[in-house]
Amino acid sequence: MESKNNKDIATKEELKYKDALLAYSNATLGISMVIAVLIGVLIGYGLEKLFGYAWLFWLGVIWGICAAILNVYKAYKRQKKELDELSKNPKYTYQNKQNWEEDEE
Repeated sequence: MESKNNKDIATKEELKYKDALLAYSNATLGISMVIAVLIGVLIGYGLEKLFGYAWLFWLGVIWGICAAILNVYKAYKRQKKELDELSKNPKYTYQNKQNWEEDEE
């Protein structure tokens, strides 16, 4: 009996930390976008100073923007996976399919 209570407590603690980690992960999306673009700009600036070609700066900017877009895509895929898992939970499914078009009339 005691081990079952310990497992329940451990499971609740894991869920609490998992939720906090997911919230933190989603909150840092904007920060990661800015950091990705800044890193791209710094790489482009460094390449321009190293080789002397002005277009290398813009190549770095484009790399940074592509990295930011990739971060958004990864966050989207992660969120979609979580929502798909949540939609399979019977707690959140509806018994009757509602026709939303009827409500609009």
